[in-house]
Amino acid sequence: MQIWYVYSVSEYVKQFQNTHTRSSNTHGQTTMENRSCVTLEALSLCLHHGTVSALHAICSICSASGPRAHFFSLTVFSFSLFFRGAFSVVRRCVKISSGQEYAAKIINTKKLSARDHQKLEREARICRLLKHPNIVRLHDSISEEGFHYLVFDLVTGGELFEDIVAREYYSEADASHCIQQILESVHHCHVNGIVHRDLKPENLLLASKMKGAAVKLADFGLAIEVQGDQQAWFGFAGTPGYLSPEVLRKDPYGKPVDMWACGVILYILLVGYPPFWDEDQHRLYQQIKAGAYDFPSPEWDTVTPEAKDLINKMLTINPSKRITAAEALKHPWICQRSTVASMMHRQETVECLKKFNARRKLKVSFGVLKIAIPNETVSSLKVIHMYSFTFLQESTESANTTIEDEDLKGKAWRFPGHVSARRRAICCCFPSSIYLPSTCLCVSARKQEIIKVTEQLIESINNGDFEAYAKICDPGLTSFEPEALGNLVEGHDFHRFYFENALSKGNKPVHTILLNPHVHLIGEDAACIAYIRLTQYMDGSGMPRTMQSEETRVWHRRDGKWLNIHFHRSGAPSVPIKYDS
Repeated sequence: MQIWYVYSVSEYVKQFQNTHTRSSNTHGQTTMENRSCVTLEALSLCLHHGTVSALHAICSICSASGPRAHFFSLTVFSFSLFFRGAFSVVRRCVKISSGQEYAAKIINTKKLSARDHQKLEREARICRLLKHPNIVRLHDSISEEGFHYLVFDLVTGGELFEDIVAREYYSEADASHCIQQILESVHHCHVNGIVHRDLKPENLLLASKMKGAAVKLADFGLAIEVQGDQQAWFGFAGTPGYLSPEVLRKDPYGKPVDMWACGVILYILLVGYPPFWDEDQHRLYQQIKAGAYDFPSPEWDTVTPEAKDLINKMLTINPSKRITAAEALKHPWICQRSTVASMMHRQETVECLKKFNARRKLKVSFGVLKIAIPNETVSSLKVIHMYSFTFLQESTESANTTIEDEDLKGKAWRFPGHVSARRRAICCCFPSSIYLPSTCLCVSARKQEIIKVTEQLIESINNGDFEAYAKICDPGLTSFEPEALGNLVEGHDFHRFYFENALSKGNKPVHTILLNPHVHLIGEDAACIAYIRLTQYMDGSGMPRTMQSEETRVWHRRDGKWLNIHFHRSGAPSVPIKYDS
């Protein structure tokens, strides 16, 4: 059995020097130093040029010095870093004996719980069973003190969906070829008693960047082992948009859950957006459980009936009646695609798929936003993860895994008549500068809406109208302002004092101008506006004065109404009248 190992350059050299120093004999220290220098040079060549000759040179140096040090029985050397996670990194590595490149996943087991250790062992056990050209193959799994190493095929083609949008030509026949390879991998899993449970675009990779490279199914972290057609409750696991009805109902499930996910993926491959969509996760789940999808015009008018038939058979609510992977591979749209599947270029699909890909890539940004923005604002952003994040709870207590999003009821969006309702719904859920079609004119309208409601709030302050002010502000309004002496103020009581005294109705007239308002839209129901506020007033002697402050306000829409949930104002007031609250 080959011994696999992965090291960074510095660690490799360090161990070489330490091992060689302990085993050095009559050659002396000077000779050892020379060998170390040669080793460093060889490692440098290997790192920068990707050649294996340098590594062979290292082995030759060691062999020439006498008995072979144990360190050089190791057969893999690490190159570049591919990925870094919370508990693992993935590095490109080379097998010295053959020069073959692989990807090594290095898991820091010191940080893993006992449950995580079990999952890791299960993943390795499952991956060892699967040997198929459309599955990323595990070549070895090694445990050491503090670390575990998984050596996989090196796949360099990136995600399938990213490759599709870069193509000059993409047709229904291409989609058929893609899903055929996915079905081949799923069929191999099912034959070997494995259910993937997390089929989604992020886990569909290409072997290389060459044209026609094979699709590879990856990431078996949530995969489970089943006996035949066994149906059981294996826990609530997967990615929301790809979950099957039986999982959402918490019914016993098995291999058919993968076929449901294949149906969702095929739907996206054909039009660029998913079959089930809602800004609220609870309603999304209701759609899935009811199988409430359709084939809206105009994008589905050019899709062949055979393709729709296969989707219908994959998205069958009853898992016992759902098509199997073996049956799907025999479907005419798959096995006779040269005569059945359309060859027409699907430019609209490519354009919509670009938006869908961009949505998926927002998952990292969303994680940052969750830290920076109040929870009530984040709720309008959680929709981003519906087709991105994987979650897992392997127990019957699954209530905490459901993310309850607030209702996003956008009313300001306007679309041309030819855009289908499904596409409208998807586009509305995300920052329009990234996702909306070029024909959509709603960005400016939404920003103007935020500016207008901000002006209304300022007007209520100028008029000393606390009742109007309270209707525009959230009851839990938080603020930083000079009058609070650097303290965070929450609620309306602090502001009410100024309305009842300095800002009471009948005061001398005040005029306010908002200069350079800049609006940043956050999802559909949240926005932030920053501006300079110039306030003109008459002082006690009847002389006109002007006061300036810099302000930022965060708005959140609830039940179709914008509410100010936070503001920050800088610039100490220069007159007795307190204009903001």
